[in-house]
Amino acid sequence: MQPYEERLTAPRSWWFASVLVGVAMALIMLPFGTLPLLGGLVGGTAVAAVVTSAYGSVRIRVVAGSLVAGDARIPVSALGEAEVLTGEETRAWRSYKADPRAYMLLRAYIPTALRVPITDPDDPTPYAYVSTRHPEALAEALKTVRQSAP
Repeated sequence: MQPYEERLTAPRSWWFASVLVGVAMALIMLPFGTLPLLGGLVGGTAVAAVVTSAYGSVRIRVVAGSLVAGDARIPVSALGEAEVLTGEETRAWRSYKADPRAYMLLRAYIPTALRVPITDPDDPTPYAYVSTRHPEALAEALKTVRQSAP
């Protein structure tokens, strides 16, 4: 059973910006003729779309007794009580309250997050900050997995 899975995707405005990058590349190639112009449009749009997709398609899962957030895989047994962050608290924890040693899966276009203390004494990381659209559901999934662990 997989209690939680979420894919963070880039906002629509970023995809529009990818098209604008393609248009800019087309304008740069305009003095060289029609074929380079079309190549700049297609190539610029494609490269910008790949970059947007790569940055915007991160996954957050609670699976096999672990929180998997981006590249991090943290056992739920090494996590403390999750704190749901909204509004000003979200902005505070990703700016002036942030600890440079923390693991931050930060997406500024997502207004809510979850901050989970890491309780493993051998890990210097104080907490994990995870941008998520459903912080309550993620906190509940972590709690469920922690309670069902032997």
